[in-house]
Formats: sequence, C-alpha cells, structure tokens
Amino acid sequence: MDRMKLMKAHALLAAFIFPAAIMFMVTGALYTWSVKGGYKNDVYEVKLSKPVQSNLSELINLAQLELDDLVIEYPEGQPKLKAYGSHFLLEWTGSSKDVVLEPTEDPLIAKLTVKRTDWYRSLVQLHKAKGGIAFKFYAVVLAISIVALLVSGFIMAWQTPKLKRVTLITSFAGLFSFFVFVFLS
Repeated sequence: MDRMKLMKAHALLAAFIFPAAIMFMVTGALYTWSVKGGYKNDVYEVKLSKPVQSNLSELINLAQLELDDLVIEYPEGQPKLKAYGSHFLLEWTGSSKDVVLEPTEDPLIAKLTVKRTDWYRSLVQLHKAKGGIAFKFYAVVLAISIVALLVSGFIMAWQTPKLKRVTLITSFAGLFSFFVFVFLS
C-alpha cells in the first residue's frame, strides 16, 4: 500500500473520530473510579384502579400513559423488568433520562421517578449504549475506525525498517500486559 495515502487516511480518520474517542476514553476512565455524573429526580405518585403486577407490558403501558400525561418524552433505551426478591420495578433508561416505575406499600399507588441526567451523566449514558439508534451506529463507526487506526498505525510502523523490531517487541509486550492485568483483575 502507498505509504503517503496510508498516512493521509490514518490522519484524517483520527481527526474525524477524535471528539468521540476522547468522550469514550474520559467517561470510561472516570467510570472505573465511580465518577458517573448525576441526576435531578422528579417523583410522581400514580393512582391505580388495581394493584400493579410484575408484568413488563402492563408496566410499560402504565409508564407510557403517565409520561404522556406529564408531557415527558420516553427514554431512548428499552424498558426492563427488575425483580429483587418480592419487590419489582420497571427501569427504562436513556441518555437524557431514566424512568423507574415501582409499587409502593399502598397497593393502589405506584411511584414514578423521572431521573434527568446532567451533561456529564448524559455522556456516560451514551458510553453505556443508553442512547438512541443514531448514536449506536455512530459508536459502531467509531469502533471500526479505531481498529482501522490501529491496523494502519501498525502497518506504517512495520514498514519503517528502524521501527520493525521495536514494533514487534512492543506488540508482544502489550499482549502480555493485557493478559497479566486481566488475570490480576
């Protein structure tokens, strides 16, 4: 492959994905240290005609009705039923908000919590694949681009006679380090 074309493609691809790569690196690194951003919670009381059951479709319908009444858009992600012993709740997450619907001690009242993300938590949610379909496609493009950058960088280093040996040694050191840190974790 022509080295100049490879270098140009490598540089342009790196420039294009730079903002998203920085976002994923910063949110991922800080998440490992429990820096996750925050929420502003709004709690609503939902009056019921019958006790709420541990049924995903019924809970989704009830949450959608309440969100529609409150003129609140649905979260971007998929709703899930979570059960903890005899307690259950509907959790519906997205990049800009999370919604939790759960029964209370009063069988004819449920609690709806709308958790609005701050700007940083919104980025963390995108990192965790809680965004819409457009960002998920963008993340796939980013992942493919990072692979292309790594491969093109390796090829350029391998093509440089002065870097060939150190590239091979560094690659094996990186592979070895990966396995050591996985083992130590």
